[in-house]
Amino acid sequence: MNIVFSDLEGVLVPEIWIGVAEKTGIEDLKLTTRDIPDYNVLMKKRLEICNENNLKIGDIQKVIETIDPFEGAIEFVDWIRENAQFIILSDTFSEFAAPLMKKLKMPTIFCHTLKVDSSGKITDYVLRQDDQKRKAVMAIKGLNFKSAAFGDSYNDISMLKEADAGFFYCPPANIADEYPEFPVTSNYSDLKNYLIKALDI
Repeated sequence: MNIVFSDLEGVLVPEIWIGVAEKTGIEDLKLTTRDIPDYNVLMKKRLEICNENNLKIGDIQKVIETIDPFEGAIEFVDWIRENAQFIILSDTFSEFAAPLMKKLKMPTIFCHTLKVDSSGKITDYVLRQDDQKRKAVMAIKGLNFKSAAFGDSYNDISMLKEADAGFFYCPPANIADEYPEFPVTSNYSDLKNYLIKALDI
């Protein structure tokens, strides 16, 4: 049995925080795991910025409602699900991901959660577990699945290493240069071909 693991933002849909930054004009919210490898450092900075600017969860969710999957992403996900099991492993939050999953026809996603007070202020975040992407791949490989994974950022590296086959999808040049062991793809057609070869589909 084959299984494919995927990142979400930057791979299937645009980066949520970049969308929020563009909508609000808060430039520092454009930072992602492509810029800051340590996810905890990045999230603490994001929460500080939100609190300083009185940006609440409802404001962010309104932006997310306007975000659509990349062109071809829905069809690509459909193809994967016809040929293998499919799980999105993301460092986003369930409170953000729900409308995006509807647009992608409700694939399975493992992600984190937020703590929100009665006023809508985001007070903290709760990681599902540390290094959750690698651990999810490891656990499901233990069920005798043959695995492939693709992503674009620093927080995907351990997932790509743990999978039987790992691929980059549209990564920044500096990350691709740091990890030359992973083939780089720039469109869903090429990525599809790599998955076919890796999983003997």
